[in-house]
Amino acid sequence: MSFPVILAIESSCDDTSAAVMAGGEILANVVATQQVHEQYGGVVPELASRAHQQHLIPVVTEALRRAKVEKSDLDAVAFTQGPGLLGSLLVGGMFAKSFALALNKPLIAVNHMRAHILAHFIRPPRPVFPFLCLTVSGGHTQLVVVRSPMDMEVVGQTIDDAAGEAFDKTAKLLGLPYPGGPHLDRQAREGNPTRFPFPVGAMPGYDFSFSGLKTSVLYFLRQQTAQNPDFIAQNLSDLCAGIQHTIIQTLLRQLVRAATDLGLTQIALAGGVAANSGLRTALQNLAGEKGWEVFIPDFEFCTDNAAMVAMTGHFQFEAGDFATQLVSPDPRLKLS
Repeated sequence: MSFPVILAIESSCDDTSAAVMAGGEILANVVATQQVHEQYGGVVPELASRAHQQHLIPVVTEALRRAKVEKSDLDAVAFTQGPGLLGSLLVGGMFAKSFALALNKPLIAVNHMRAHILAHFIRPPRPVFPFLCLTVSGGHTQLVVVRSPMDMEVVGQTIDDAAGEAFDKTAKLLGLPYPGGPHLDRQAREGNPTRFPFPVGAMPGYDFSFSGLKTSVLYFLRQQTAQNPDFIAQNLSDLCAGIQHTIIQTLLRQLVRAATDLGLTQIALAGGVAANSGLRTALQNLAGEKGWEVFIPDFEFCTDNAAMVAMTGHFQFEAGDFATQLVSPDPRLKLS
């Protein structure tokens, strides 16, 4: 078996995941989702923490079984240090620290946002350094220049809400089930994206803003439903298409600006919102116009998963970047 063999734990939000990687190759990636949040229309931190406690041992056991790896075969244990929900991070972090301590194995603390970017290296095709990565998720929206696995620079980010939050919150205004983003994406495929235009957040430099879009949608729907209570139901696909079009145009406008100014043509897309079909299609079309080479991870590696934590742990293992038992979860951990 190739080395190093790494067990990775991901528990930053509401997905509990464990993965096993050997010599940079994924042997197993197990994810347990939490259905309990659907009735609340969003993630409830306390319930997420309790669900992680229930799911961690089963997903780790299953990951080791699928990988055909014994605990004694492991060379290190990697875990998500942050950013994320504090309670969720504590559960995963304490488990990883205890597991590593009991086996006398090195511990690797992984930045969740770095892991999303390095998910591109789990399977080919892989981008060539340096490249520009647009990372879009429920909690973050960033433009990152990636010079190596250990050298990344955030050149642009949201000043308020993340793109994923904009998808989910506007979907909730439309009465779509949780999580709203995927439902909005499916409805948008049948709609006219220009029938209901919404304002694109204008920001200097490479930063993003999505709070204005949410406010605009809220007031527009209030005005229209006051005149016609069935307005949303009668125009749902066009409303979804208009909202999605606006979010995508906001993202791509800043991406084009950064890529042009920095002279980068290797473009990567990462994070949960990278699974959005409208964004994928728009980026591929733009790449044809700009002469870019675009990289998007497989769907299973876009959303939160431990395989990306294992990939990052692999690079940190090679660099000798280990943590001590004193390391603490950090819900506001920065990418550096």
